Order: sequence, then structure tokens, then C-alpha cells
Amino acid sequence: MTQADILSGGFAEAPQQAARAFRACLEAMARPGRIQRIEGAHPPAPLSPAAGAVLLTLVDSTTPLCLAPSHDLPAVRQWIAFHCGAPLAEPAQAVFALGTWEALQPLSAFPIGTPQYPDRSTTLIVEMNALSPPNAVLTGPGIEDRQPARLPEIDSLIANRELFPLGHDFFFTAGFEIAALPRTTEPEAL
Repeated sequence: MTQADILSGGFAEAPQQAARAFRACLEAMARPGRIQRIEGAHPPAPLSPAAGAVLLTLVDSTTPLCLAPSHDLPAVRQWIAFHCGAPLAEPAQAVFALGTWEALQPLSAFPIGTPQYPDRSTTLIVEMNALSPPNAVLTGPGIEDRQPARLPEIDSLIANRELFPLGHDFFFTAGFEIAALPRTTEPEAL
């Protein structure tokens, strides 16, 4: 990756694209399991455009980011440093974490909040190959009845829900698509 590649790949029309990406992130969390399209970022591989847009929207110099081994590469580090300014952190200090499901294990390495401050947990951005076909059904706040969804693994996410009000929130990204699973949502295998 050249220096020009590192400097490019952010939002070309920052105000409009950042607003649309922020809206997609909000919609994803408010409507768990529903796939949203998120565009505007062109990060280096293996970072998907969706994950890049999430980082450009939600991560800055005040949000420590943990890169799992799947994404802890020089080009990704340089792109994040230039476009987001996020300090890289170990799992125990991370506000956000990024990687494949397998590379983010064990989830217990990331904070789940405390009874006094449940919001002091890590939000995980999980890169997936695809967000369909569904392998689970979701119920809970923001879901009218039942929402089909593609999850990387179900038992760990059920265990995460049982920690409520503690636990992690998740963004799942693939290509230009994003879906979310807040800790309030109950997943069940199809």
C-alpha cells in the first residue's frame, strides 16, 4: 500500500456520507438483524467498506480500538491512524474491537461494563463473508415480531444476552452491508 492509498479511502463528501453512515449505524442498532447499506469508505483489505464506514463514523481519537489478528495489519493500522486517529488498545481497554469472529475470541477478554456503568463495554465490529442467508431469529426491542438474521455463532450470543444489562453490542459487516445485535436482543437458532 502506497502513501497515496493510505491518504485516500475516507469519505469523499464527508458531511453527507458521514450523516448517511451514522444513520445506517443507528438504524441497524434500532432494528436488530435488519440489513442496512452503508457506503462511502474505501479502506485497505481485509477491511470491508462497511466496516470502514463504521470506523469513520463512530471511532475517533477518544475511542480506543482493538484490532484482532485478522485485521491487525500495517495498511489497516495506517489507514485508521490517518482517517480516525483512534488509539490502538488491548482488549481490556477497547471501546471498539474489529475483526473476524474467530479472531475476536475469547469475547471474555473485552469489557462487558459494570453494574454502575453498563455502557462501559466493548462494541464489537465483526467482519463476515455475508449477512445472509439467515441462521437465527431475533426477538426483542425494535423488532415487531421476529427478525431473521445471519449470526457468526449463536450460543455465545445467547450467553451475551443473559448478561443484560451488561454485555457487548455487535455490528456485523460484509461488503457494503451492516446489521447489528444489541445486548437487548434475544437470538435463537433457526
